[in-house]
Amino acid sequence: MSSGEIEALERARFGRSGHRSSRVLFGAAALGHMSQPRADQVLEVLLEYGVNHLDTAADYGDSELRLAPWLRAHPGYFFVATKTGERTADGARASLEASLDRLGVDRVDLIQLHNLVEEDEWQVAHGKNGALEALLRAKDEGLVAAIGVTGHGLRIAAMHRRSLERYDYDSVLLPYSYLLTRDGGYRAETDALLETCAERDVAVQTIKAAARRRWRPGDDSPHHSWYEPMRDVSALSRSIGWVLSSGRVPGQLFLNSSSDVSVLRTILDAARQASRLGAPSLEELEADVAAAGLEPLFDGGALERI
Repeated sequence: MSSGEIEALERARFGRSGHRSSRVLFGAAALGHMSQPRADQVLEVLLEYGVNHLDTAADYGDSELRLAPWLRAHPGYFFVATKTGERTADGARASLEASLDRLGVDRVDLIQLHNLVEEDEWQVAHGKNGALEALLRAKDEGLVAAIGVTGHGLRIAAMHRRSLERYDYDSVLLPYSYLLTRDGGYRAETDALLETCAERDVAVQTIKAAARRRWRPGDDSPHHSWYEPMRDVSALSRSIGWVLSSGRVPGQLFLNSSSDVSVLRTILDAARQASRLGAPSLEELEADVAAAGLEPLFDGGALERI
């Protein structure tokens, strides 16, 4: 590596897709309300660190539109994942076609059922004329290569296990951090999910490792996300390192970057070092919880639908 050149992030096989994805996936919700010139500055950071996997969604504002020029300029470089929040077949098909149009592509590498946590929505999506049926047809037509499922909150690990019983999804996405797994019930559910995913070669994407807490009422500092990110670089680095050093299989877990792009470089730097430094100690992590004022984002009920 030449002087001044940044070491590329570690890459790992993204489940059964076979794609060698950077361990940090770019959470493209960060682009939802950006101008194209500002988004293009973010692209330069991603290329600098070797990030080659983009995760967006139909409802992330203008995110898909901002990604389209990147995909034209760098054909074949990025693994492209998007999401649909629709639960019916017709709705999911329309959502996918709109995403393809906005992204300017003929196919995506991964389409995901977005935030599938509520029982009624789960039943519709997996039932007759449900979203899954439409996505399976789209896969047969070559519009998508793989199908995944995502979600938020403390109930989602258990719901993902149910989803994997119903269909052999290629990937899952869920909140995962040391702070969240201090909840014994959630830790047990995530451990069981990780074991299932390891056995079945399902890629695991994690979110919210950079979260400090929900915004406090009256906090007038700039809000670039619905939660306040960690600003303490050391605490954030240890949180990222803990996630990337966890898992039943080395390299199994991927970490989605925060929707607050102001902490993007810190996340990427921490990930770059994680493979060398290993997991931080529990004493360090517990000290960070107290010193950085970390608070769980979810409550298992009313705050699950974010």
